[in-house]
Amino acid sequence: MTEVSSLTGRLLVATPALADPNFDRAVVLLLDHDDEGSLGVVLNRPTPVTVGDVLAPWAGLAGEPDVVFQGGPVSLDAALGLAVIPGDEGPLGWRRVFGAIGLVDLETPPELLGPALGALRIFAGYAGWGPGQLETELAEGAWYVVESEPGDVSSPTPETLWRQVLRRQRGDLAMVATYPDDPSLN
Repeated sequence: MTEVSSLTGRLLVATPALADPNFDRAVVLLLDHDDEGSLGVVLNRPTPVTVGDVLAPWAGLAGEPDVVFQGGPVSLDAALGLAVIPGDEGPLGWRRVFGAIGLVDLETPPELLGPALGALRIFAGYAGWGPGQLETELAEGAWYVVESEPGDVSSPTPETLWRQVLRRQRGDLAMVATYPDDPSLN
């Protein structure tokens, strides 16, 4: 198998041509990408369920909006916590993925992590790809791959994240942000 250049920490932004309704205008943060596959979470799918409804001890630490996000179509019954913790060392119960972003062990008592958290998001489910599957989708033009910024994980307006991420790109890619929701109405 050929070696895969890691895209961990980058964003996958769904192209308007992506036909999968699970990823319509999705912005996916890749948490792991190697020759064994890829795993990420959709950053712009808030649900109406509050963090307090499902993980009451973590409710006071979740950023706004303080709801559970649908991280993707895989394992919707499992919760995954992402937190931004500035600095070199993170507390027990947090594992750095890249930069200041890491995974929170939701079994850890929140009071141990709370003082260190800069931002916390809770996701139900995740997006996953088997070996070579994401590379195939990239070759087919389903995704734009762009750099992430620290605020993407904790955007207070996740419903506008797709357009925001595209607008900050250079060149023609920024124009995609103006693509209409329904091109047939154009």
